Amino acid sequence: MMSRRVQQIPKRISAIKFGLLSPKEIRNMSATNVITADTYDEDGFPIEMGLMDTRLGVIDPGLKCKTCHSKAGECPGHFGHIELVVPVIHVGFNKTIRKLLRSICGNCSRLLLNDAQKEDYLAQLEAVKGIGHMPDDLINEVYKEAAKVKKCPYCDADQNDIKFEKPTEYIENGERLTPTEIRDRFENVPDEDIRVIGMDPENARPEWMILTVLPVPPVTVRPSITLESGQRSEDDLTHKLVDIIRINQRFQENRDAGAPQLIIEDLWELLQYHVTTFFDNSVSGIPPARHRSGRPLKTLSQRLKGKEGRFRGSLSGKRVNFSARTVISPDPDLSINEVGVPLPIALILTIPEHVTERNIDFLKEHIRRGPANYPGANYVIRSDGGRIKITDINEEDLCEKLEFGWIVERHLRDGDVVLFNRQPSLHKMSIMAHNVKVLDGKTFRMNPAVCPPYNADFDGDEMNMHVLQTEEARAEAKILLQVQENILSPRFGGPIVGGIHDHISGMFLLTRKDNPVTSRINKDDALDLLRKTDIRELPAPAGIDDNGEEYWTGKQIFSQILPEGLNISFSSNVGTKDMEEDLKNDAYVVIEDGELIAGTIDETAMGAFKAQILDTIIKEYGTTRGAQFVDDVTKLAIRAVMRTGLSFGIADEDIPEEAKTQIEMVLTNAEEEVQKLIQAYKDEELEPLPGRTLDETIEMRIMQELGRARDKSGKIADAHMGLENPAAMMARSGARGSILNITQMAACVGQQAVRGARINRGYRERTLPHFERGDLGADAHGFVKSSYKDGLNPTEYFFHSIGGREGLVDTAVRTSQSGYLQRRLVSALQDLEVQPDYTVRDTRGVLIQFMYGEDGIDPTKSDFAKPEAIHRIFRNVTGREV
Repeated sequence: MMSRRVQQIPKRISAIKFGLLSPKEIRNMSATNVITADTYDEDGFPIEMGLMDTRLGVIDPGLKCKTCHSKAGECPGHFGHIELVVPVIHVGFNKTIRKLLRSICGNCSRLLLNDAQKEDYLAQLEAVKGIGHMPDDLINEVYKEAAKVKKCPYCDADQNDIKFEKPTEYIENGERLTPTEIRDRFENVPDEDIRVIGMDPENARPEWMILTVLPVPPVTVRPSITLESGQRSEDDLTHKLVDIIRINQRFQENRDAGAPQLIIEDLWELLQYHVTTFFDNSVSGIPPARHRSGRPLKTLSQRLKGKEGRFRGSLSGKRVNFSARTVISPDPDLSINEVGVPLPIALILTIPEHVTERNIDFLKEHIRRGPANYPGANYVIRSDGGRIKITDINEEDLCEKLEFGWIVERHLRDGDVVLFNRQPSLHKMSIMAHNVKVLDGKTFRMNPAVCPPYNADFDGDEMNMHVLQTEEARAEAKILLQVQENILSPRFGGPIVGGIHDHISGMFLLTRKDNPVTSRINKDDALDLLRKTDIRELPAPAGIDDNGEEYWTGKQIFSQILPEGLNISFSSNVGTKDMEEDLKNDAYVVIEDGELIAGTIDETAMGAFKAQILDTIIKEYGTTRGAQFVDDVTKLAIRAVMRTGLSFGIADEDIPEEAKTQIEMVLTNAEEEVQKLIQAYKDEELEPLPGRTLDETIEMRIMQELGRARDKSGKIADAHMGLENPAAMMARSGARGSILNITQMAACVGQQAVRGARINRGYRERTLPHFERGDLGADAHGFVKSSYKDGLNPTEYFFHSIGGREGLVDTAVRTSQSGYLQRRLVSALQDLEVQPDYTVRDTRGVLIQFMYGEDGIDPTKSDFAKPEAIHRIFRNVTGREV
């Protein structure tokens, strides 16, 4: 007989219908009826019609599936079924069952709406069918309207109120409705009424929510494992199914033997419990089913939902091969495009290289070195897919046999493209491509300038590295994901990679006009400063010193790493934005034809989020030149810090006695002002602020007074700290910290607040037992007069701890809330995409925005924070002046 070849015709899915499994359907898709709770016989073979029956699929090597005749690993598994002796409620449909019971007549099972209402709702349902999802609001309205009816319009029967008690009990007139009674009611609901409540009677009849047949998942869904002792350990679902079969059998035996009603009811309740916990083991109102060890069983619901469930834990995101994770540490000698990889990781992670004429000798060398010697190779994959592990014994043999088309899995080498990621990944720059640099040690190394996009620091952070396995992936990563392609952030259009901390301090010290160390640099020192960069020649010297030696300035040294032809000017971090004033104070940066003419380089010039120079270089000279500038500037800055020296110690917060006296006076005056306010409040002479009560007014006025006192004392401390002070220098250059930090260290910590108000809670009418009842003074409500340098007294320390605790709690709460909010936003927006015509549409082609971002401007291509550029964009887009 000739075998006829079936022609495969491609088809398009026109619709997906969701429904309920009918008992008939469950039996039809079942490979066998499961009647015994046993799994394996004495020989370790699956028992027929048991829970591991070979008709349900096979997981043991050597066995064949009786349904599809495939071996273990090939057989997808097949459903079985258990015939339940009595109906039980499906816990997942509790809400629908409750709503339906209240909406249908207890006598004739008709929906408690008249014919006109039904027709109206059916017409509305038909009208919204094309939207693609069921109109829940409309269906809920049907249920609500029907539940209001107290007399059946068809049989005149009075309707009783039905109460629901968790987890699966329905009570009518004080009597419990059994699943059998509920099923009988649902069976009598006519098809036309089922359509009104949004169900299709062919795919979903309400009585199918009450189970009479239970589907048994395939063996492949609940595989058993063999322990080291040789004992078999069954899956949680199998344990649960064993309980269901046993109780089912006990119920049958007791009923056939004519057992008392009480025992029958108890067994029915037990069967209901086991079926409920089989579907969901976290239903409120019932204790979860547990192992002997006390661990709750992981049943169907627990496998699917939540972070560790099937969707989020195994499909959307999961543990992957070819990845490594370890602690990160800084290495300013690496390029921003590089990542330092520990040798032990490079020996395990491999790159599959196809053997060609050009690389066969190179790959043979790697095979000869083997897995233990770096750089070697771990495996060879033949053309037929066979995988051979390289060993000392077979390496020469493999070199001889090596053919074009085979694949050699070689060790990670310098220059390989990998992805680097830090979690939580909150924006696209949380994962970028770096080039490998294999180093000794056990940590990933990275340039500190790349910390801001990852939000990384070196206090124990760990990061993940993913080794790309295909040429296409590596090319895509290099073009789209390389660090230099992501220096400009799409959020604000400016650089997110840039100098941090020491880089900014170093540049500030190097380019400051009145810095004695860097204003006259001899030739050796100048070359040493530029040693780590690509610069090998010096410009003409700035002059000749008293000893007749040529000298260069820090500004000249910095100019060497700038591209030729660069022109830019801006106010620096310490500038006042008044050009003339700033030029006088060397606070206005002027770069002409790639040379720093005036100004001090600080955070505004080269810091992450602000780097004006880097932004201009990338937009005028490209990303490769931008990356080179970051590499050069970080290396030069660190050489400058090493040369000039930068330390910070406890003595740097010292202020002279006269400053301390002035601060003392300011704080005393503030306390006196607070006392005057309190007296005015007590004498009822205080004017309440608009829209505030008198109590709120006194609190606000005291807060303002004390805030002013702290700021004044800070200014006094700041005035006595020149730029020679490292703390002041770091704060002013924007490297780290602020004037407030210096204020708190040297002058006064200030008011401690909880929820934006002074500390008021504690004992009755006072915060601590150390104060008088009703004391409204500064000390009694958390004002810390001391500085960190002087140290806090016990009550101040206690108040400070309260304020600090709020910050910690707030951070933890905000992190979880914003993480969940982002997750929801990502889910809501994931199917939006920008089309070639710049419109934003969803997957159905529905228009969301006529032009991406309403203006079609890519922030990374527009000029960053420059008014003239914004004016130019406005002029180009609208044809009008701003």
